[in-house]
Amino acid sequence: MIEKYKNILITFIALAAIVFLVGCSNKKTDQVTDKKINVVVTNSILADITKNIADDKINLHSIVPVGKDPHEYEPLPVDVQKTSKADLIFYNGLNLETGGNAWFTKLVNNANKKENIDYFPVSTGVEVIYLEGKNTEGKEDPHAWLNLENGIIYAKNIEQQLSKKDPVNKDFYKHNLDKYVKKLSDLDQQAKSKFSLIPENEKMIVTSEGCFKYFSKAYNIPSAYIWEINTEEGTPDQIKNLVRKLRATELKSLFVESSVDNRPMKTVSKDTGIPIYSTIFTDSVAKKGENGDSYYSMMKWNLDQIYKGLAK
Repeated sequence: MIEKYKNILITFIALAAIVFLVGCSNKKTDQVTDKKINVVVTNSILADITKNIADDKINLHSIVPVGKDPHEYEPLPVDVQKTSKADLIFYNGLNLETGGNAWFTKLVNNANKKENIDYFPVSTGVEVIYLEGKNTEGKEDPHAWLNLENGIIYAKNIEQQLSKKDPVNKDFYKHNLDKYVKKLSDLDQQAKSKFSLIPENEKMIVTSEGCFKYFSKAYNIPSAYIWEINTEEGTPDQIKNLVRKLRATELKSLFVESSVDNRPMKTVSKDTGIPIYSTIFTDSVAKKGENGDSYYSMMKWNLDQIYKGLAK
């Protein structure tokens, strides 16, 4: 009898031990699953696209502040710290953060991060347009996101790398990507239909920086500008050349970007008699709560304002 109870006790202890070990194992698995990867992006546009796909599954840090020019930037200590600890880093590429003072190149090199292992350009697959018509390295126009079709390429590249780095949440990322792509595609098709109704002699988007080349190609609207890229300045000769060009058109509106000094465009407006219709977005989304505070809403704002300005 004693032997019988002894065996029952041993069996009970063994079962309890198994339950305990399984519980510990599950707890460890949950801890691994719950751990969020650290993702760093270079600017507010990439941050918003990434947020739409990853939502709260990641820890996200954006380097260039809202409203600031990403062409040339000086990273803060917090940017250096976050980059060093990042599991995944996204940058635009196309000579944006790596041109000029090459601040991004210095940042990732100092953090010992490796290209296409730790950091990835989201513009892979974009049909590149070049500055000054020169198809040479270092002359890429970086503003590919101003064509919604390229914004979709960005989103797909981001989802792909998130899913590789964090496969536990890959179905979540893919589901969000599909919804987001449809939203951007619908807006893109609406814009193309609207712009096709504007007479050809009234089609031209005029901005301070020559950043709307991708936009022009996507929506069949020629563009003109004061200077080629924001690392240049609006010289008197550049302003005179644009004024001379505009006087030969029937254009009804000019536009100025939210991230540049509006004084050169005001001079163009005064000298041509063509009013500035609206401020539009190029290198950054707007502050939270304002019109244009996401990639989708900044593009919708641009498309709506440009259409209204040209069609009035």
